[in-house]
Amino acid sequence: MSSNLVFRGLFALACGAFTAAQLSADVVETKDGSHIVGKVSKIDAGKVVVTTTYAGDITIDQSEVTGIATDAPVAVRLSDGTRIEGRVSGASGALQVAGQDGTITTTVAKVAASWSAGAKDPQVAALERKWTYEAHVDVAGTSGNKSQLGTAAGVRATLKGPDDTLTFYTSYNRQVTEGQKSADQFKVGADYSDNFSERSSWFVRDEGGFDRVMGISFYDVAAAGYGLDVVKAANETLTARAGLSFRDDTYKNPATPTVNDAGLDFEINHEAKFGTSRLVNRIAIVPAFNDFANFTLTHESFFEIPTANPAWKLRVGINNDYNSRPGAGLKKLDTGYFTRLVLDWQ
Repeated sequence: MSSNLVFRGLFALACGAFTAAQLSADVVETKDGSHIVGKVSKIDAGKVVVTTTYAGDITIDQSEVTGIATDAPVAVRLSDGTRIEGRVSGASGALQVAGQDGTITTTVAKVAASWSAGAKDPQVAALERKWTYEAHVDVAGTSGNKSQLGTAAGVRATLKGPDDTLTFYTSYNRQVTEGQKSADQFKVGADYSDNFSERSSWFVRDEGGFDRVMGISFYDVAAAGYGLDVVKAANETLTARAGLSFRDDTYKNPATPTVNDAGLDFEINHEAKFGTSRLVNRIAIVPAFNDFANFTLTHESFFEIPTANPAWKLRVGINNDYNSRPGAGLKKLDTGYFTRLVLDWQ
């Protein structure tokens, strides 16, 4: 066989492979005549997302799309609620979805959503409750001129649905400085909120534990009340809550009177997202009915950024515990600073 024939054979094979690769891709046509070749990963909220090998994800306004052709079956939901899985083809605004049970003729404008064949409808998935979890453990210490060792650990589990949120959490913090405990605190709690309207909710919560450095052998705060979403956006939420509470503080020192009173509960929860990072602020104030000057204030603020592995986050923050009537010989305010790695998963 001559080298010329070999060359022609290889060239034809390469052209065939290239053509097959082109044919195996999805194509989206737009009003200006553009042809975007890639994989139609989803259609949602008036946007068509095409994943390409040359430019990553390209998002196109659905109103600018005149034709879609897929090389494999996809799931499609129309604006009237009809769902079908099949290959999509069409041009000039008209579409056909060819499924196992027949073909549906429709238009680009009537496609409400599209997703991978065999996967769950995102509209259905959005209505389901989902558990998410996070855990952290951090150890910090120094030796030499100053001896210090600190350990902290915590776990949080959240069950979130479209209208309600249930959270369980626990944490322990122990710090030893120059052989003396500077922190020895444990807490465990639960928080449930239910949105009965777009911005309004009711809530119940309970938190208990101890703080041996502050002389509290046991404490418990139970509260219930009303919440209002002052800001409710995709990248930011600000919720104010107010209600009634019952506070129980038992002190190790018998000279410090036990607190066992009903009172009020005021809270502010704020979260803002900046791309893949987020800023979180939480404040709770619990004053007693019989003496409003007798109150506790807890505060936590942190900034969180993802690491190279998205499941791991770096969290830097500050927390404050203020007791207006601390035990004998103790200061009213405890402030802590932390830098920790947090693992979250579903």
